[in-house]
Amino acid sequence: MLRITSRQNPRLKEAARLVASARDRRKAGRCVLEGEHLVEVYGERVGAPETLVVAEPFLDRPGVAALARRFDDRALVVPAALFHEMAVLPAEVGVLAVVPSPRLAATPGRAFCLLLDDLQDPGNVGSILRSAAAAGVEDVYLSRACAFAWSPKVLRAGMGAHFHLAIHEDVDLPEWAAAYRARGGTVAAAVGRGGEDVYAARLGRPLAIAIGNEGAGIAPALLAAASERVSIPMPGGVESLNAAAAAAVLLFEAARRVRGTA
Repeated sequence: MLRITSRQNPRLKEAARLVASARDRRKAGRCVLEGEHLVEVYGERVGAPETLVVAEPFLDRPGVAALARRFDDRALVVPAALFHEMAVLPAEVGVLAVVPSPRLAATPGRAFCLLLDDLQDPGNVGSILRSAAAAGVEDVYLSRACAFAWSPKVLRAGMGAHFHLAIHEDVDLPEWAAAYRARGGTVAAAVGRGGEDVYAARLGRPLAIAIGNEGAGIAPALLAAASERVSIPMPGGVESLNAAAAAAVLLFEAARRVRGTA
């Protein structure tokens, strides 16, 4: 590992630029992983990061020290003050990595898919990706107006889920849904009211569950392309659920069916 004391080091300057600018990250096709957990999951699921930056005091943590040794030829160790100059990061972040942002073309879709239609909140998108990975989703398709899946806020909320999923961005969801149905798949669109009770719906595989925008819901074109509309019964009288909470209910109900416990 290389110990750096100057902010003028070219590799450090490049990492700092990418940490600070969403525009530069998207242009360069790179994302920044913040914290020991995300870097560790990336290393296990994908491989070595392009650059690993470690705040020197964090080398006292066994996990961070292990990452620095594992990616020794990619690691830059910097003083704490220099690390925190790079960007406004959570206080507990003492390690970050620069990695390529996967850009997967839209594929036909496998047995269990998730469609996210114009979700704007990065925290919601990250939480939904985390639930999707836990429920066994294979492919996630995001519409063109969704929050960028590889932004720091989405990555932070996803807690490593990104590297357990095939994530496809900028997808024409109505067109994709129509093609999925033509191949025998079911597209279940989540609606607040008027859909079939999700606990009675068939939800057979291959299945794609569609979750809509936090305020407007699913776009009419995607609703028209869906096989069915499903709603979550809410006997407590609450008008609606947060998009991430609704997605978790639907995903795990679909996963429960596969376990044969219905």
